[in-house]
Amino acid sequence: MNLSKNINAAHETFLDWKKVPFTDRQTLLLKLADVLEKNKEKFAKLITTEMHKPITQSIAEIEKSAGMIKFYAKAENVLKPEKIKTEFSISEVHNDALGIILGVMPWNFPFWQVLRFAVPAILAGNVIVLKHASICFESGDAIEKAFQDAGFPKHIFQNLRIGHDEIKEILENPLVRGVSLTGSEKAGAEVASLAGKNIKKSILELGGSDAYIVLDDADFEEAAKEAPMAKLQNTGQICNAAKRFIVHQKVEKDFVPKFIEEYNAFQPADPFNEETKLSKMARPDLADELENQYKKALKNGAEVVLNLERISESEFRPGIILVKEGNPILQEELFGPLAILMIGKDDEEILRLANDIPFGLGNSVWTKDKKRADFFIQNLESGTVSINKVTSSDVRLPFGGAKSSGYGVELSLHAIKEFTQIKTVVGNI
Repeated sequence: MNLSKNINAAHETFLDWKKVPFTDRQTLLLKLADVLEKNKEKFAKLITTEMHKPITQSIAEIEKSAGMIKFYAKAENVLKPEKIKTEFSISEVHNDALGIILGVMPWNFPFWQVLRFAVPAILAGNVIVLKHASICFESGDAIEKAFQDAGFPKHIFQNLRIGHDEIKEILENPLVRGVSLTGSEKAGAEVASLAGKNIKKSILELGGSDAYIVLDDADFEEAAKEAPMAKLQNTGQICNAAKRFIVHQKVEKDFVPKFIEEYNAFQPADPFNEETKLSKMARPDLADELENQYKKALKNGAEVVLNLERISESEFRPGIILVKEGNPILQEELFGPLAILMIGKDDEEILRLANDIPFGLGNSVWTKDKKRADFFIQNLESGTVSINKVTSSDVRLPFGGAKSSGYGVELSLHAIKEFTQIKTVVGNI
């Protein structure tokens, strides 16, 4: 592939696109949302075919993507010059589009992750080149065609069928001004290093090992009912899935049996069946990795609560392990249908357990006491804290991580400015 040709075409499009009024860009976004809604079954089947997501969850992904696009299509223009009162007749802050932005996106939400990054960046006046996961090249092509069908300029969004080796060439091109990556900590470090070396803006949304904290005054039945989906949606292949269930010792005997009962309802089945809640993992090598992590955890003292049983090259009956502080598995992300259970004696110990990991994406706290909730809100080291609800992204609210879970913001009005350059204008006229 002649990448310089693609990049030059994107740059020519950018020179015109950055001059298009904000409201005209929004009109095209409404048309894009319409394209997604009209083709949601077709796009959902593509997702399920490529990475085995249960079909109802694939449809939900397209619907959520369309809803996100509509949000930005009706959003306030936060890029208007901000006037600052000074002794000068002109003192303003402008936000200029950067140019070409590279997206390095994963397979677990092949439409949502791409559009979540691309839509606010395009609304800000940028153009996109995408390096999608290799198993989702057809999803990338479908997204590119959706932009064209909605009436966007031809090279506003290009899906490049390339491997990881070409990322370096793209980021070294002076016309490319930023990169957004959603993926592993290792991939994020490599891409951020390349971006930094070439003085390019980067946004990283990386792994997580989110805590699902159940205190002794919580509605434990509701918490147990919601817990399995918090972990097992998309077969547990979600960065901000609940991965560590940290339960107060006083409610352990009430919560854990109910949790296991609800968890057992998720068993692998045909992803194209609308009744299916759990499917196979995206690739056999990912299943190998999860199985090896399971064995590692047990070797280091974890106890089996529910056996992780491999039934095919990519399928598991989901498992739960009881893990104590100090087990090295706690420093890793479990990306699949395996949950960690931990028991804490009081709020202080539970907080320490929750924070004692490299990641900080999102945490969920279940309690009826506002003061106790505030304690965790103030002290949890994560980009999101959810109270009496499952951690999930919401287009109206900023989404991002702390610590090794990355930096930068996606979603909300804040995301529109992420790939813009602040320009100060000051003087007299």
